Amino acid sequence: MNAGCAAGSSARELLSDYENPEAPGASAIVIHEGRVVFEHASGLADLPSRTPAMPETQYRLASLSKQFTAMAILLLIEEGRLHDDDRVVDVLPGFPPTLGEVRIRHLLQHTSGIWDYEAFVPDTQTEQVKDRDVLGLLARAQGTYFPPGTAVRYSNSGYAVLSLVVEQVSGMPFARFLHERVFAPLGMRATVAHEEGRSTVARRAYGYVAGADGFRPRDQSPTSAVLGDGGIYSSVAELVAWDRALDAHTLVGADTQRLAWTAPPLPDGTRSPYGFGWFVDEDEGRPRLSHHGETCGFTNALVKYPEQRLTVIVLTNRAGGEPWRIAQRLADRWLAPKAPAEQRPWPFETLPNAR
Repeated sequence: MNAGCAAGSSARELLSDYENPEAPGASAIVIHEGRVVFEHASGLADLPSRTPAMPETQYRLASLSKQFTAMAILLLIEEGRLHDDDRVVDVLPGFPPTLGEVRIRHLLQHTSGIWDYEAFVPDTQTEQVKDRDVLGLLARAQGTYFPPGTAVRYSNSGYAVLSLVVEQVSGMPFARFLHERVFAPLGMRATVAHEEGRSTVARRAYGYVAGADGFRPRDQSPTSAVLGDGGIYSSVAELVAWDRALDAHTLVGADTQRLAWTAPPLPDGTRSPYGFGWFVDEDEGRPRLSHHGETCGFTNALVKYPEQRLTVIVLTNRAGGEPWRIAQRLADRWLAPKAPAEQRPWPFETLPNAR
């Protein structure tokens, strides 16, 4: 189907669940060969003020943030200041010595086996956890789920630790590193690794959850202040610059970028479905990169077909829903696949601990 047909009412119908002008909304975009060929926003970014969602609305990206954390590591690798085979304990003071065989690539690829820090955060906790606090929580763990590098288990802990590695190696706070080395060079002026009291989020969407009496606020949780695994705010409008930079290898060279988009082999002869910050698989023979993001009050999805230069991003400010299905169906308007989206699940749907 050509772009003109796809970027019309039929494509907007895929977002019909978010069309209620009294409910939390969504922003979606399709980028093909570097051009925005479909853009749509509906619903509200903030219910009390009745602020409408727009393409420029900034949503909490949740785990879509991991691709930026991975890029920060790739920048340091390309500069020779870090290697993906470095032991974390040799790079990061305070990393538990009991995890001495965990390497940088294990954290990136979710093959470290380190425990989930969320398991040590009680439901009654009100004080927010920061990235640095994760080290203390990990020290409580007895070993790992499995020997590092032998299996795959999705780990928010790994990406919180990676943010600390960036700080240690670069000598600057993680949020500042991302701003100076990634966001500012790409012209992503509003995108921010948000720290309450230190930064602001322009055109901010607030998170909500559906209840018996309608939607109620659910914007923050005890783990919402951890940056490395999910603390970035951005908009579909600004993520266009990010997508173009990936295609053009603006930030790192093609060989370095390939590390992020390669599924690593495992000892049992299979391959992990996760590279550096991206899920990696094939969809009817086409290389597919994807990620979903779920946190309190936000559910998001991004899918990228690098060979077709096709990217779809759907950001929402409500808990629940399946925006990855919407993103895949939008992509299918350009791909014309043989099987429907429901028969071509994303890798995260079957990866342990990824939901």
